[in-house]
Amino acid sequence: MKKKQISILGCGWLGLPLAKNFITQKYVVKGATTSVEKVETLQKAGIQPFVFKLGTTDDPKVYADFLANSDVIVINFPPKRVSNVVETYQKQIREILPFINETQKVIFVSSTSVYQNTNDWVTETLENQPEKESGKAVLAVENILKTHLQDRLTILRFAGLYGYDRVPGRFFANKTDIPNGKAPINMIHQDDCIGLINAIIEKNVWGEIINGCSDAHPLREVFYVLAAKKQGLVPPEFKDSDFVSFKKIANTKSKELLGYTYTYPDPMVFVC
Repeated sequence: MKKKQISILGCGWLGLPLAKNFITQKYVVKGATTSVEKVETLQKAGIQPFVFKLGTTDDPKVYADFLANSDVIVINFPPKRVSNVVETYQKQIREILPFINETQKVIFVSSTSVYQNTNDWVTETLENQPEKESGKAVLAVENILKTHLQDRLTILRFAGLYGYDRVPGRFFANKTDIPNGKAPINMIHQDDCIGLINAIIEKNVWGEIINGCSDAHPLREVFYVLAAKKQGLVPPEFKDSDFVSFKKIANTKSKELLGYTYTYPDPMVFVC
């Protein structure tokens, strides 16, 4: 019987523990990194390492080798922080698309930055109008992938990422005059990111757009002040303003379609 195989494009903060998760499930896992120094780490974890940088690779054969025979491909790398981020991110994705065959399924790890602030709940059906260039880049890549892959693609839009070495207390520590303190925040723990990806594959859910976000949405100033104090850091100071601009990411679809129960439904448990 053929072993299940997965290719994970991007083995960083989320991709590496995701790859290790699939190793425990007896998958053959191929992991792509841009760092030669990370090869040994991948090998020790039982991951087949591939080193390349999309947009700069001279020999595209490495893409074909990386994707060959995988049942599922997880595209998991954010747009670069460059001036022409929209064009750069699209170019990177277009470079690897020709090597994805007509039977392979793809999960694109996207972001809730594709949503504009509405001062209300936001679901997957909202017509997207990203406010930042990074959000515009992510939405542009979503559209490229949807056109190319159609019902073999599921887009997973994650809220703000935290967990383990990504400690929220450091995000705003020592800063002052921070706006929007009364806005609710949207966050998701690393374990739930992995859990949602697992659920998509296990339940064979394709052709969908799904939000990934905790149930609870604590106020920005409450959460980050407590988070900094818990780490022994100088807590941030927020502007005293009545103006609030926000969005609340609804996770109902992830729970109903995938039957998923969040391991960490309330990020406040990590700061109280």
